Amino acid sequence: MANSDIGIDLGTSNIVMTMGSKGVVLSEPSVIAYNTRNDRVLAVGQEAYDMIGRNPDYIAVARPISEGVISDADLVHSMIREFVIKVSGRQLMKPRIVICIPSFITDIESRAVVEAARGAGARQIYLIQAPIAAILGAGVDVTKARGHMIVDIGGGTTDIAVISMNGVVASNTIKNAGNTIDRAIMKYMQNRFKLLIGERTAENVKKELCNLYDPSDDVTYLVKGRSLLKGLPAQVVLSETELFQAIEDETFAIMEAIRQSLENVPPELVGDIKDNGLLLTGGGALLGGLTQLIKRTLGIDCRVAKDTINCAAKGTAVAFSQTTTLLDGFDKAALVKYR
Repeated sequence: MANSDIGIDLGTSNIVMTMGSKGVVLSEPSVIAYNTRNDRVLAVGQEAYDMIGRNPDYIAVARPISEGVISDADLVHSMIREFVIKVSGRQLMKPRIVICIPSFITDIESRAVVEAARGAGARQIYLIQAPIAAILGAGVDVTKARGHMIVDIGGGTTDIAVISMNGVVASNTIKNAGNTIDRAIMKYMQNRFKLLIGERTAENVKKELCNLYDPSDDVTYLVKGRSLLKGLPAQVVLSETELFQAIEDETFAIMEAIRQSLENVPPELVGDIKDNGLLLTGGGALLGGLTQLIKRTLGIDCRVAKDTINCAAKGTAVAFSQTTTLLDGFDKAALVKYR
């Protein structure tokens, strides 16, 4: 693996990048800010994220990746280019790039990702599906005849895959993930308390208060926003139980997707998964009580991968040393090389 090789986890909420032997060199929100009067890029990543809700009319703050796919190719080109420059120090190195993508992505969407990387100056581009990258990044040996199941809960999508002998036996992707949970919280606060909150507040509520296994009325969090009735600043005390009610449908949609994936797996591999348990990766894996809820609902042990948020990005770095194996061994071109 060359020191100029770059791995990119192109997430809906965050972009995580690795470079050569340095490991993770960047982890920032997938946000870009630009001046609408002259189309000049003003900021990307955390700097742009901090502008959300605080920007004047002539400055647009956008998330050009929606539900795991590119919604604005030009903005993604600019964003990836700025990030590549940021980690490479403006060196003209023409790197090889591996990009992590959702497993359901179409050929047209794949081409958009490739063109974005090509616009950033890549000389060679590979694509790897999110669950495969995540399981490689978690350090799981997928070369043996043993079944492993991974559930990668990101911002825009939840990707599920059962992998054995370098092959994808079954996979499933749904658009219930971190961002839909945030939106469910925002909707609940509006309907129940007539309180308008932003996505950053909803995300903080999710991180601080979520308990999916044994929610309590006694554990609370103070949520601040704007009253829809008076139009003035207001605050509401929200309990774990109320938050669970807000996100219950989104959570159990993930449970159902896992169950459906298990139904498509041969009995021998289901036995392996029963022994090995589920592996959870992505930011959504950190939801409070999720592992206990999965065990109670599906009867399968599960664990959260170490450094779960960066697993997919680390997997892109691992893929550089396994390109031949992955190209030849994965079904449906799980790792695709564009020449």
